[in-house]
Amino acid sequence: MRGRSSSGGVRRWAGIPVAVVAALALVPGCRAVGGDAADGPAGSGPATSAATGHATSPLADPDGTEPGLAPLTSSADRAAARALIAKVTTKGRGPKTGYSREQFGYAWMDSANGVPYAHNGCDTRDDVLKRDGQDVAFRAGSNCVVTSMTLDDPYTGKVIDWTKQHATTVQIDHVMPLSYDWQMGAAHWTKAKREQIANDPLNLLPVDGPANSAKGDSGPASWLPPSKAIRCAYVVRFAQVALKYQLPVTAPDKSVMLGLCGG
Repeated sequence: MRGRSSSGGVRRWAGIPVAVVAALALVPGCRAVGGDAADGPAGSGPATSAATGHATSPLADPDGTEPGLAPLTSSADRAAARALIAKVTTKGRGPKTGYSREQFGYAWMDSANGVPYAHNGCDTRDDVLKRDGQDVAFRAGSNCVVTSMTLDDPYTGKVIDWTKQHATTVQIDHVMPLSYDWQMGAAHWTKAKREQIANDPLNLLPVDGPANSAKGDSGPASWLPPSKAIRCAYVVRFAQVALKYQLPVTAPDKSVMLGLCGG
């Protein structure tokens, strides 16, 4: 929790002395001051509504190296979003036969070729936690292993105070799920190309763990982020991954994607 100093030198939060806030925090069931907090899973930090974003428009981030995912609200941005989504081809899902996570390499490998952050000595998960987190802290003696951070979660609109001790409260989402990729054509790729899409920061977002678990391997016609404000940006990112890797989406998914951006 961050404090603010008043002119008299007393540290305050939202106009309340920090000492009072600290005392209130000990009262069972008391929410954090400063937001309509939704209680996170046991061990997670306070989750409050994200008032200020740490996020970038997907239209301004074609390689996925900038933090977060900002809503697309202007008419011009939404028109650009529809034009991008329109380029995505469609087909039906193929069989899931033969799919496993291992077909895309071991999780968070640093050795995938041809993607940002590869071969930098840090695993992919830590790379995207560093990209999207604020107030990031590292394990002693490391500049890779993230042990705590604050995340503006794009999927729920919450601010999540995360620690490594409770790692699953934030999960790394493959925006275009790996099983979906497999069914739409990745089953016929080389192992090296599958390793790329699994570790490409364009396809990766740290998000609320329960929201990510609810998504599974769904496309946009079956699952969307709970935060309606981010949905157009989310499907733009889905389309960016599809276009980069020349993967189609299902016709229902494309129809939903266009509709979310006003098409």
